[in-house]
Amino acid sequence: MRRSLTAVLVGTFTLRFSTGLTGALLVFYLAELEAFGARQVSAIEVGVLTAAFYLAELVLSPLFGMLSDRIGARWVMQYGPIFGAVAVIMTALTTDLFLLGVTRWLEGAAAAASIPSILGFIAVATSRDEGLRGRTVAQFEAATLAGLGMGIVAAGGLWTLLDRNAFFLNAALYGVSFLIYRFGVTESGRDTAADLAKETEELGAGGVTAVARGFNLSRYRGVLSNPAVWLLAPTWIAVNGFIGAWTSQSIFQLVNEPRPGFEEQLLMGGVEPLQVSIGLAVALLVFFAGLFYWGSRFKRYRRTTIMAIGIAGGVIMVGAAYGLNHAEGGLAVLEVPLAIVAAGGLFVLAGATPAALGMLADISEHHPADRGVIMGLYSVFLAIGQVVGSLLGGGAAEWMGIDGLLLASAALLLLAFLPLRWLRGSEHLVARPDPTPERVAA
Repeated sequence: MRRSLTAVLVGTFTLRFSTGLTGALLVFYLAELEAFGARQVSAIEVGVLTAAFYLAELVLSPLFGMLSDRIGARWVMQYGPIFGAVAVIMTALTTDLFLLGVTRWLEGAAAAASIPSILGFIAVATSRDEGLRGRTVAQFEAATLAGLGMGIVAAGGLWTLLDRNAFFLNAALYGVSFLIYRFGVTESGRDTAADLAKETEELGAGGVTAVARGFNLSRYRGVLSNPAVWLLAPTWIAVNGFIGAWTSQSIFQLVNEPRPGFEEQLLMGGVEPLQVSIGLAVALLVFFAGLFYWGSRFKRYRRTTIMAIGIAGGVIMVGAAYGLNHAEGGLAVLEVPLAIVAAGGLFVLAGATPAALGMLADISEHHPADRGVIMGLYSVFLAIGQVVGSLLGGGAAEWMGIDGLLLASAALLLLAFLPLRWLRGSEHLVARPDPTPERVAA
């Protein structure tokens, strides 16, 4: 099982690398589409194509999660690379915007098929080891971020060298992900009917909605009626919205020409791309360190404790960023200390995502036949948060610049924090009793 977990995590990295590579290559392709005999593409059309990806992931994730529960996670995770390979080959062969929209839908389907089945597999494989669960979900988040980031970075060089032939290379990379899932992953034996029946007996009749393999919408409605799911939803959506606001707007605001009326904001424009790249690299390293640190604390702290600490770290980061944005004149001496405080806040904030993912895996323990649909909510909450954060962050930045982005961030963090009181009160209902003395009621 450890070998299969390693293969799943490596496959996550390669799949997300291809996803990031496709997204960035498409931007270059659309910018030069006229050179390939098509008309110029508008910014609105680019936005629609981007939205098509997230819409597909949002709509299809629960459906593929249900399918993985029915036929097995290992089989469904193989669909993702197939969808992705078809999408990038179609992209290289067409300049028609409608067909390019279809390719974005297929790319979203690739994520929708792979992520819920991967997370469902992880939930099964780590259900008996809380420490392993914490480490694995942190590694999943790190593999996702590293893959997307490296794919985006690689796109510029590959486009320069290969032009739209880079899409064909990406199809081969999707093939690598398929081979990893096909030959590196073994389906967990705990998904058999006997194992599910045994788990049902262990959890009690009231703890499991159903263990039947049959496709039953009323059963899935029962699974999704779990109050812990919907108490977790606003927190996770808001945290993803916070991340989405910064990923969609921060770089644009940093490098764009300074706008009149925002001269007092030091982070508004004028930053060199190389400086941005260095800053992003440092931020990613800090975030990865936070993921691994907090992912190894699952035995010691409750999930909601780690989430609350993470949100508090995000507030500290926002406060330090506000100070940096106005550290001029006599306050310039505070720039380095404020940057260190912001990095510390980012390190702490990183714990919120694996803790939320870990709680979702805990919820799936009470629905052992429905792990795919439960874990598929990861993609749903991620997509909603990214859309909300991008729209809110863009409007706030247009209104008040970096200060507006910070204000929107603070509001999202407050929204993430509010449900934790009630979520904490129901946490004992979704977690397995842990007899180990290391676990404390922190």
